[in-house]
Amino acid sequence: MSSPAPRAFAPPLPIDAALPALRAALDAGPRVVLQAPPGAGKTTRVPLALLDAGWLGGRTIVMLEPRRLAARAAARRMATTLGEPVGATVGFRVRAETRVGPRTRVEVVTEGVLTRMLQEDAALERAGAVLFDEFHERSLQADLGLALVLELQQVLRDDLRVLVMSATLDGARVAALLGRAGGGAPAPVVTSEGRAYPVEVRWRAQRPPAARGAAEAAAAATVRRALDAHAGDVLVFLPGAAEIRRAEEALAGAPLPPDVRVRPLHGLLAPAEQDVAIAPSAPGERKVVLATSIAETSLTIEGVRVVVDAGLARVPRFAPRTGMTHLDTVRVSRAAAEQRRGRAGRVAPGVCYRLWPEAEHAGLLPYALPEILEADLAPLALELAAAGVRDPSSLLWLDPPPAPAYARARELLVQLDALTAAGDDGRITAHGRRMNALGLHPRLAHMVLVAPDVVPHAAPPGPVGAAGAAASWAACALAALLAERDVIRGHPEQPAEVDVELRLALVHPGAVPATVRGAAVDRAGVHRVRADLAALLRRAGVRADAARAATSGGETLGRLLAAAYPDRVAQARPGAPGRFLLRNGRGVVVAVGDPLARAPYLAVAELVGTATERESRVALAAPLTLEQIEAQFATQIVHEDDVAWDAAADVVRARRVDRLGALVLRERPARDLDVARVASVLADVVRARVGPGGAGVDALGTGDAAAALRSRVAFLRRLAEVVGEPGAVRAGPWPDWRDAPLAHDLDVWLAPHLAGLRSWAEVRALDLGAILGGSLTHAQRAALDALAPTHLVVPSGSRVPIDYTDPEAPTLAVRLQELFGLAETPRVGGGRVPVVLELLSPAHRPVQVTRDLAGFWRSSYFDVRRELRGRYPKHSWPEDPLHAAATRKAKPRSAGQ
Repeated sequence: MSSPAPRAFAPPLPIDAALPALRAALDAGPRVVLQAPPGAGKTTRVPLALLDAGWLGGRTIVMLEPRRLAARAAARRMATTLGEPVGATVGFRVRAETRVGPRTRVEVVTEGVLTRMLQEDAALERAGAVLFDEFHERSLQADLGLALVLELQQVLRDDLRVLVMSATLDGARVAALLGRAGGGAPAPVVTSEGRAYPVEVRWRAQRPPAARGAAEAAAAATVRRALDAHAGDVLVFLPGAAEIRRAEEALAGAPLPPDVRVRPLHGLLAPAEQDVAIAPSAPGERKVVLATSIAETSLTIEGVRVVVDAGLARVPRFAPRTGMTHLDTVRVSRAAAEQRRGRAGRVAPGVCYRLWPEAEHAGLLPYALPEILEADLAPLALELAAAGVRDPSSLLWLDPPPAPAYARARELLVQLDALTAAGDDGRITAHGRRMNALGLHPRLAHMVLVAPDVVPHAAPPGPVGAAGAAASWAACALAALLAERDVIRGHPEQPAEVDVELRLALVHPGAVPATVRGAAVDRAGVHRVRADLAALLRRAGVRADAARAATSGGETLGRLLAAAYPDRVAQARPGAPGRFLLRNGRGVVVAVGDPLARAPYLAVAELVGTATERESRVALAAPLTLEQIEAQFATQIVHEDDVAWDAAADVVRARRVDRLGALVLRERPARDLDVARVASVLADVVRARVGPGGAGVDALGTGDAAAALRSRVAFLRRLAEVVGEPGAVRAGPWPDWRDAPLAHDLDVWLAPHLAGLRSWAEVRALDLGAILGGSLTHAQRAALDALAPTHLVVPSGSRVPIDYTDPEAPTLAVRLQELFGLAETPRVGGGRVPVVLELLSPAHRPVQVTRDLAGFWRSSYFDVRRELRGRYPKHSWPEDPLHAAATRKAKPRSAGQ
């Protein structure tokens, strides 16, 4: 057994009472849950208390912290407890900074570091325990790290201890998960009751309005009241760095007491600035710490007696449909609010000012949503592929990654050549392993690795030449820039120019200007980017001196960004400066005054907006040319004939199109039209104009002949339904030529006749009567002429058309005089249906309607005769119409007339 590490004086903390039970639980089994409230001391006490455990066997303890600031602070606090410098017994590993030595036994790491450690040493041979601190924050990397470590424990390292530590999370649920890893009962839960002083909660009558600056103004006013009313330091929680800057400005607007110092605290500050914020106040001074949620857990800020909580947090939300991750400002959960309140009761009784009404508190979510449920899962999918995990359900998760989002993440990885296609088992490629080793988002890692290949006039095969090295440097610089917040700060009313070239110029060695084209430069951010770049250049094997040859021209930058974001190649919309269409079909905008607003093409790296907004705003981009796009995406451009309806001209247009996703890169008229496709487009137009909601078959301009034919067939259908077909006629079922059935069967009766046509005028010129008539059988045509003749010959010799519009009442409109001598009503339908006689005057005006001509002659005729003789005296109106000669003319003129 190793001897315990030397200890300097350390004041007692609440967690001390739970340490014997914790040690006993870890002696007895490999998986334990520790629940301890904020301020109990678990972060800095537990690793040191385990250093002399027999099961550790002299190996290291790896403790995961969710944030770099917390990791550095925890390592410093433990090192101070031991009376040693950081890097001796206790060290840390965070992005771009490592402080460990050959004697280091406790390594405090940020969560992404653990997965890289597993890549380098799949068995974690040097580690005897992995501690997950502040697991209640449920970051994606913490969930992934725990899943991988539990698998490692099951497969290779049953001696490895796993301790999950949390302040507010439901310990029973985590214990059940760890129990599943052991195939048995839930893991033991050790609880520290903690020790907190009472904290009085004061509520605001109304939450500040959502207007910009309102929450910061309310927080500043509350700080002023709290400084007057209470002793000690003040900790203010605001959602982000922008709100912290505005709160600083609000506090600077009127003098504060001379002993008060205002200190910002957020993840974008340099480590030295963060250290100033969390260090104890100097004797005789007080401080106001303006912090993001970074100060909720892990950190101990000495002297805080007052908390002012705006009740807001900024969280990343990923929209798989758009491929965008955007920051949303949301209301905190009740658990987070309690964490924040507890910061006021660490050293003495305190007070917490909540800037929302008490009645609203119960409506807050109990816990924040786990990041895995709404994050971009591409990094997770690549990590799992690198670990040989093809199906995430094979691992143990507190909340498994959502299947649809995970599937889309793998699709992106296939597009980036990190995975083979699903048909080839979807395994990680050699390129994917190199991507994963860089520790970047897969998009950015792919960009860095392919950079030499996207350089115009690429170097010949062999060692990468100067142009390739310069492109690699530029890609690394872009990756470092895009992994951080934008280093050029605009204003909501006047956003900074979107050209990423402006940012790249800041990364080159040299002094950092205060402004660029009127926008402020985040100097601390530039220094962070430079530090991250230096580390990335080492990992990628790119010479730092390649910066001298690196071009800052947009030509290379656009192609590099297009490699990282192939789905965000954008094309300007014609006649709409500043409006673009992305390859994925989404619309985006650039401020009209921005120099890139009139670029024909862009490669877009960053968008601002929400998934529900119709068009997002471009925040970072570089220009592209059509020639560059065609060269870079040659194998993905689809060449096709586009046949579509021109509604303005009522004609089918055909064009040859080169298409990249939703973007039409080139188009020209197509001379050799695909007749079948043109006919299909015409059929769709006909269907829309004839079918439901349209004008019916009349929209085709059917003409009188087609209408008459449809009416005759409708009459025969009705006759067959009511009385059956005459015994001598066997024509079979008659077609239903009403509007709805004809619209439904357009493909059968009309589509074959559309071949060779292109316009609506040509469609309307078709002889639909001939087309419909041609669909009848020979027997039907013969029966049609026999049973539903188009005309009847009346006694005058005239051929009078029959109107079959009403299939139950065929009508013959004829002048009365032309029927003299006809005793009975004419019939159709094989003599079964009397026609309706619409008897007309010599002027073709109706005078009587009847189906009983014989009865008319016997009775009504004499009344009609009396009226017509007076109106038409030159016409013959005999007293005996059955024996009079039918005529179409008036009486002959008498002599002398």
